[in-house]
Amino acid sequence: MLRMTRRGVLAAASAATASAFVPARFAIGGVAKVKVGLMLPYSGTYAGLGEAITNAFKMAVAEKGGTLGGREVQFVALDDESHPGKAPENTNKLVVGEKVDFLVGTVHSGVAMGMLRVVGETGTITVIPNAGANAATGPLCGPNIFRTSFSSWQACYPMGKVAVDRGLKKVVTITWKYAGGDEMVGGFVENFTKSGGTVVEQIQVPFPSEEFQPYLTQIAALKPDGVFTFFAGSGALKFVKDYAAAGLKPIQLMGPGFLTDGVLAAQGEAAEGVLTTLHYADALDIPENRTFRAAYKNAFGKEADVYAVQGYDAAQVLAHGMAAVNGDTGAREALIAAMEKAEIRSPRGLFTFSKAHNPVQDIYLRQVQGRQENVVGIAHKALSDPARGCRMA
Repeated sequence: MLRMTRRGVLAAASAATASAFVPARFAIGGVAKVKVGLMLPYSGTYAGLGEAITNAFKMAVAEKGGTLGGREVQFVALDDESHPGKAPENTNKLVVGEKVDFLVGTVHSGVAMGMLRVVGETGTITVIPNAGANAATGPLCGPNIFRTSFSSWQACYPMGKVAVDRGLKKVVTITWKYAGGDEMVGGFVENFTKSGGTVVEQIQVPFPSEEFQPYLTQIAALKPDGVFTFFAGSGALKFVKDYAAAGLKPIQLMGPGFLTDGVLAAQGEAAEGVLTTLHYADALDIPENRTFRAAYKNAFGKEADVYAVQGYDAAQVLAHGMAAVNGDTGAREALIAAMEKAEIRSPRGLFTFSKAHNPVQDIYLRQVQGRQENVVGIAHKALSDPARGCRMA
């Protein structure tokens, strides 16, 4: 039998006492999994977007050996149902109930508003992979909140100058009557009028109506040089087809990229010539995009889109921060500082973060030609959102 001397007992006790003073975050750093909450839509209209973001996020983590900062990742997914009223409860389920280390969400801007109010209080490091609400990096900004997508203003502002430069001096705007539509159109109008253009009429369609004929008749009577619009999903599909069927194609149609993304094939010939601006284009010919699209198609059997890019980059940002602190989620200030300074080599091109934690990124001018979305050029180089109302900016 092995006997321990009194000196050995005292030495063991001393070692145990010393180990008790090792901070828990270091003690578990190489053992415990890092918990990532995915608060995204997995049912309903935006289910496809939630799936694309999740797929690409997980693909990026897999490329890092399935780890963030050397720690294995545990995913906790929650279907937010694109329901703004459930946003605070769903956020609390993840940040309070599940005690996730990071929160990734969401798609719907209304849901994002409720989510941000909770994480603003809890301090949970959150990455927004889609929702473009200006307030997220404006009045509701915070040191723990990052966005890897766009602001509504940012996606549309560049088209204002593009329109004037192309001789489109008189323009009609049309969108659904809700906050997202107001923000998208507002970004365009700001730059368009500043550049010398005149807004002839601003038409608002009750949300989510897709009965466009009366408004198209109104546009025809106004005879503008161009029309700027924001619709997405089935609304975008129908508006573009109805616009062409009404004989309005000689009047240049413009909008953010969501006017054609995901619905271009179904729009067919009706979309020919449509101009859009966005921070990404499927056809972007850079090494990072070619590699990303090939990997995504190989992994999931489908083409990547802008939503997948935003999810992929959300993981890239977290990976950058976690690498800087060697997986120590308790080193919160250093982790956030590293994320702030990150230069992300994205499928969209290189981007950095503004003081409000919104991407500073190129906005591309795209045009549908031969039923494909072609990159015409860069509408605005390294555009930063003004972050109006953000106390950090």
